[in-house]
Amino acid sequence: MQTGGPGLQPSKLWYLLLLLPFLAMFWVASYNAKEPEWAGIPFFYWYQLLWIWIGAGLILIVYFATSRSRR
Repeated sequence: MQTGGPGLQPSKLWYLLLLLPFLAMFWVASYNAKEPEWAGIPFFYWYQLLWIWIGAGLILIVYFATSRSRR
């Protein structure tokens, strides 16, 4: 029995954000190009590297959004 009252459960919908990097990388035809280049790096490579940072940011957002009730 909880003595502090009922806690609010975080929404499970936050976890859907974690599908964005997977879907973006799964659809290869959307980024299978050499142009535009950035600092001499073809689009195909820097687009994938950009999603590493976007994915890390999304993981942080989901973590903080779902861990508020555990504190």
